[in-house]
Amino acid sequence: MAKKAVPKASTKKPAKKSSIIITKQIKQISKKNPHAASLIPQCKPTLVKPAKLSGKIVVTAALPYANGPIHLGHMVEYIQADIYSRFLKLAGKEVIYCCADDTHGTPIEINAMKEGIAPEQLIDRYHREHQQDFSDFLVAFDNFYSTNSPENKKYAEYFFKKLQEAGLLYQKDVELTYCEKCSRFLPDRYVKGRCPKCKTDDQYGDVCEKCNATYTTTDLVDPYCTICGTTPVRKLSRHYFFKLSACSDALKNWISNHPKLQKEVKHYVLNWVNEGLKDWCISRDGPYFGFRIPGEDDKYFYVWLDAPIGYIASTTNYTARHKQDIDDYWKRGSVIHFIGKDIIYFHLLFWPAELMVTGFTLPENIIVHGHLTVNGEKMSKSRGTFITAREYLKLLPPEYLRFYYAANLSHTMSDIDLNFDDFRNKVNNELVADLANFTYRTLSFVNKNFDSRVTSFSPKFAEKLGQGLPRLFQAIRAAYEDVNFREAVKLILEASSLGNKVFQENEPWKLVKTDKAKAQEVVSFCASLIKDLSIAVAPILPNFSTQVQQQITVRDLSWKDVGVPLKDHTIGEAKIVLRKLEGEIDRLKPGPSGEADPFAKVDLRVGKILEVKKHPDAEKLFVEVVDLGKLGKRIIVSGLAQYYHPDELVGKHVVIVANLQPAKLRGVERQGMLLAGEDAAGNVGVLEAPQSDSGSQVYVEGILSKPLPQIIIKEFEQVHINIESNVAVYKGKSLKTEFEEIVCDRIERGNVH
Repeated sequence: MAKKAVPKASTKKPAKKSSIIITKQIKQISKKNPHAASLIPQCKPTLVKPAKLSGKIVVTAALPYANGPIHLGHMVEYIQADIYSRFLKLAGKEVIYCCADDTHGTPIEINAMKEGIAPEQLIDRYHREHQQDFSDFLVAFDNFYSTNSPENKKYAEYFFKKLQEAGLLYQKDVELTYCEKCSRFLPDRYVKGRCPKCKTDDQYGDVCEKCNATYTTTDLVDPYCTICGTTPVRKLSRHYFFKLSACSDALKNWISNHPKLQKEVKHYVLNWVNEGLKDWCISRDGPYFGFRIPGEDDKYFYVWLDAPIGYIASTTNYTARHKQDIDDYWKRGSVIHFIGKDIIYFHLLFWPAELMVTGFTLPENIIVHGHLTVNGEKMSKSRGTFITAREYLKLLPPEYLRFYYAANLSHTMSDIDLNFDDFRNKVNNELVADLANFTYRTLSFVNKNFDSRVTSFSPKFAEKLGQGLPRLFQAIRAAYEDVNFREAVKLILEASSLGNKVFQENEPWKLVKTDKAKAQEVVSFCASLIKDLSIAVAPILPNFSTQVQQQITVRDLSWKDVGVPLKDHTIGEAKIVLRKLEGEIDRLKPGPSGEADPFAKVDLRVGKILEVKKHPDAEKLFVEVVDLGKLGKRIIVSGLAQYYHPDELVGKHVVIVANLQPAKLRGVERQGMLLAGEDAAGNVGVLEAPQSDSGSQVYVEGILSKPLPQIIIKEFEQVHINIESNVAVYKGKSLKTEFEEIVCDRIERGNVH
């Protein structure tokens, strides 16, 4: 599949004709759904029935914020959505992949001010950078636009009007933080102070990084403006609110009956609905970079109102340029969103509620993925695990990362860990040694021994060698359709391994000397399999696929060509397309910072206790079975028998030293060590991470985790972890997972062992 150019958003003043087209389309939508808004409180079935994947399809990924570079965490989603849209096209669907830069909000306005440039200049710079990064990573957007566009402005105003007509908007006074020196209201990120709960200094106005408490800017103790440093005051301001609470029944009906939403996503969202939805403030005070609310002098649409509307605006920009009808996608077609788990609330509550009111089609599917960790750690500049797309591209081909992501992406919210050793192994031992090597060894053999000619082969011969290949390729297609790319990669490699086995076991290099016709039949079968593999792998490795098809001298293949053998066909010159990684990957690894710290050697993981039994030969010892996720199950021996009943421990998410050298304790081998705190009175309590997944890595900010394969108990004893205010602390910093701090509820202050 050829690489597509990424269309650039025009910075010129839009032609009057474009404005007329947009207005006409909005009027058509309104005309077709004159009573859509009034149906929301009544939760009519016609509004909550999910659409079927039919007609024209638009695939979207969440809009990148135009305030910084694209990093490898972002790329998970854009590659995931790109693979899916490429597959749909390969399968004959009429689909476009649309996205846009998210360009509004206070951070952009403030950062532009700091640089002494206009916000439009800032977002234009990042727009160009983002386009280049996506293009170089082979992310083939059919349209990559901007939310700061005439289309988005008109749709935002249309949505606002329909919400008003439905009686779902109201105004009320809100007490906010105001800086008299800057003459502006201060959003969450522009006011700091002392946490009202744990009293930690220098915390932002929405959440404490120390204790994870959430609050408003007016709750902060001793607040100060991060722009000028002065103490702000409290001031009332009148704002618009969307009655999301009035849409609860409609949303619950839609989510509960949706056949494709991930189960864990449904669980999250329905919990929010059942707890009671809060109304949503959709306006912001100026100065603010965004669209001014009609009829207001200094009130603007909150960025989260117009950002998702950017999906429709980007599609409209595409349809206008290609003389198509927007309704074919957003009224009569299917919409598929790819998002991260951090923006579920907006995309599965606010967004569908707005779509119900305005009469656009509800999403046929919303695929939610997890976060990216690097070597088991949260991406962080301080720990050297923050890698931009451009930094990667300077060292490695984009398709290596596309392959690695695909090999780890399933239709779940599980996080993906970019482990550099695993990355090297997968690229070298699966992608290159298996798939790429099978391709080159077969085609170069045909070049050398058969004058680049492949012949037909009998169906019986193919059935004998193929061992169920047709069913295997059907399963690959089904895995793509289910957005289970990990399974698709597994099956593609299985088909490639089968081809390698056929080549190896039939030994054509020997057979060519005794039965040349049969030797040609063997390699011709392999060449046809390579053609099929080039189709199956095209969504993931578009450049590799294109180059392989050029070598086979075929083009414009689609999924319907899978299983159609090459007959009496001349291939081109075989070339090596992919090579094994050598030392390049090491240059991406985090630097030496923190390596000398003894904590860096220790591999701390969250484990769920599955079973607890008394030690057969020791009254004070328990034998626990602990699940460490991808690391498997471990047997742990702990001295907790005099402090806990077995039932108290089962189900707890505790902290385990996962790389401790195995040792026998009274005849039972321990395969790790469970951490607990003890205070001066002799009370003991286990360290816990109740919200974290099994296998989650425990880290300390500023210390690069470089765990040794194994450590002995004396090495761990060099790591002095304490309990302070029920939180596990090392050198003054809390132990954390991606989701939370490590706590010890039973011990307020003490030592960990």
